[in-house]
Amino acid sequence: MGGWSARHRWAAVTGWLLFVVLAAWLGGVAGSVRIDDSEQMPGQVARAHRILADAGIERPSGESVVVQSPSLTAADPAFRSAVADVVRTVRATGLVSGVRSPYDGGAVSADRRTALVAFTMTDARGKETDAEVATVLDAVAGVQARHRGLVVEEFGDASAHRWFQDQFSHDFKRAEWTAVPLALGILLVAFGALVAAVLPVVLALTAFVAAGGLVALSSHLLHTSDDASSVMLLVGLAVGVDYCLFYLRREREERAAGHDPATALRIAAATSGRAVLVSGLTVVVAMAGMFLTGIADFRAMAAGTIVVVVTAVLGSLTVLPALLSLLGDRVERGRVPLLGRLRRAGTAEGGRVWNAVLTPVLRRPLAAALLSTGVLLALAAPLLTLHTANLTFEQQIPRGNALVTTYQRIQAAFPGDPAPATVVVKAADIDSPRMRRAVADFRRAAVSTGRMHEPIRVEAHSAQDVAVISVPLAGSGNDAASDEALRTLREEVVPRTLGAVPGTEAPVTGETAGSHDFNRQMSDSLLPVLGFVTAFAFLLMLLFFRSLTVAATAVALNLLSVAAAYGVLALVFQHGVGASLLGTAGVGAVESWVPLFLFVILFGLSMDYHVFVVSRIKEARDRGMDTRSAVSYGIRSTAGVVTSAAVIMVAVFSVFGTLSVQSMKQMGVGLAVAVLVDATVIRGVLLPSVMSLLGERNWYLPRWLRRLPELSHGGPVPPAPASAPLPYLVDGEDDPRSERTAAEV
Repeated sequence: MGGWSARHRWAAVTGWLLFVVLAAWLGGVAGSVRIDDSEQMPGQVARAHRILADAGIERPSGESVVVQSPSLTAADPAFRSAVADVVRTVRATGLVSGVRSPYDGGAVSADRRTALVAFTMTDARGKETDAEVATVLDAVAGVQARHRGLVVEEFGDASAHRWFQDQFSHDFKRAEWTAVPLALGILLVAFGALVAAVLPVVLALTAFVAAGGLVALSSHLLHTSDDASSVMLLVGLAVGVDYCLFYLRREREERAAGHDPATALRIAAATSGRAVLVSGLTVVVAMAGMFLTGIADFRAMAAGTIVVVVTAVLGSLTVLPALLSLLGDRVERGRVPLLGRLRRAGTAEGGRVWNAVLTPVLRRPLAAALLSTGVLLALAAPLLTLHTANLTFEQQIPRGNALVTTYQRIQAAFPGDPAPATVVVKAADIDSPRMRRAVADFRRAAVSTGRMHEPIRVEAHSAQDVAVISVPLAGSGNDAASDEALRTLREEVVPRTLGAVPGTEAPVTGETAGSHDFNRQMSDSLLPVLGFVTAFAFLLMLLFFRSLTVAATAVALNLLSVAAAYGVLALVFQHGVGASLLGTAGVGAVESWVPLFLFVILFGLSMDYHVFVVSRIKEARDRGMDTRSAVSYGIRSTAGVVTSAAVIMVAVFSVFGTLSVQSMKQMGVGLAVAVLVDATVIRGVLLPSVMSLLGERNWYLPRWLRRLPELSHGGPVPPAPASAPLPYLVDGEDDPRSERTAAEV
């Protein structure tokens, strides 16, 4: 692929540009199909949404306005006046329906100091425009201004949805505008030349644009989501830049060694190009494991990531060698003198640092292995206390947010009211006397348990023979009390009442039910995903390196880096250690989908460095070095590029650690920590020490496995021309002090 692209460079460049433009245009024309509620969650939740979808029932967004006073009760004239003002004002907007006053069968707290005015937005959930929701919020704010002695605040599905949409949009725009310049700045320092720095970023962005169009097209078969787009940006930028960086640095290194441009490109394609291909395949295999979860959003994220990684690999193996062939040594154009001097100093210093680390590691490999393993196990120790949960609205949003304050007011006065359970009843005849008695029995039975309470609201749809029953649960929504209330509702109350009517089904949905079903599905799919990803990653490493030992070592080291990331997540976000430094606080749990997501992402990304470093070690051994010398050569020769790639990944992921939503923050921090640990402790200390201890056993392959297909990193690298000077080089810049030839070296 590299050779063809270099020989037909204009065809390769033009073809890539046409591919990107065509993919983006077709994706824009076709549009993307998003996951709907009926496929979003597993279990009873999915069944409940499917009943509503089949019946054509679109449930409007429920909103509540809380009216509260520290001194007045609901019976006081001033309190009544404020409630009447709320009812009159929200009706006057013309955007709401079903307004219920607390004095007409609505909600008044036990201490009589808090009341709720409930209503629904006219459109279906999620379809209200920001302007419509803002109009109602502004109207409620006007009531608050007229009644300053009381608290008048709004909270509900539409207002929360609007906040999340606005915040996600704002956060990800900030992430995009921060991550790209960060990557460009790091590459500029790494290469010291503008053209060389811009090339990987441009290729990564074009790969992301093309992948976005392809995902939009494929979404008509496999639906996508907003989360998938975010993950595509996160992973696509990181791996796209890394793959180009690996390829470009190897090509520059071979040119510096005295090879002509064609030979340098051929060597880069046979070594770094092949390593990029295997790294990409490993990420694809790891992400494919997410299909086994059975969760639609995970399938969407897996599909999006696979598409963007395959596109990035394709660009790195085709258009990149074509561009390098076109540019030649002009890829070093645009050098910044100050950055060039800083970069030369940094390279020298970086060499001294890595030498200072590697020399004692190779001298005392057993001590280095034990020490680094101890450090990683210490980081991973909090994993033993890891608690996962679907974080509530209150936990997801930063403390002090106005919506969180309103949510807490409602939760304190009406436990379970902001996030009630919803029973969707599908009957043969919803209006039959027997069904009416069953609904009445259900209400009495639910309240009598002490785990559910009024107001229980019943919304009947006679034409479709469907009823929707809203039931406030005890607890906060994701605590033990709420889980026990949900169990009682599903296993006792519903079967004894609604379920006793022949031909009736009554699945339970809602936030608590969704969290329960999601966590159960995650638990059930955990072992299959871990087994699939681990087994196929092991097989890829075995085929590529032709060694059982290297494959087993790769899997073990990756598991250590993932465990360390889990430990840091538990320490920071669950126990709150150092959380304030990240602008957050310990919320007592890690978002339930984050650990599994981190596992598949990290297992794929960690292989980038492993494949790149061990490929150079094997290359040196195949040229006749003993294993110890090959390890030293491989680590030292890849230290600069691995450091640059790791710094870029950590920087990009850290940007996501600054986002407002807790789950995104956890994802960004987990990825950044794992990559940092992987590129330093594991690749700089543990890997060389373990390989030194194993010696020639690193390359063990039983005779019965030698018939496996070969994906090795290519044939021997041709030596540099004996007559050509081999200068001291810093990314292509000659040092005039050098007069040595390759033969002398």
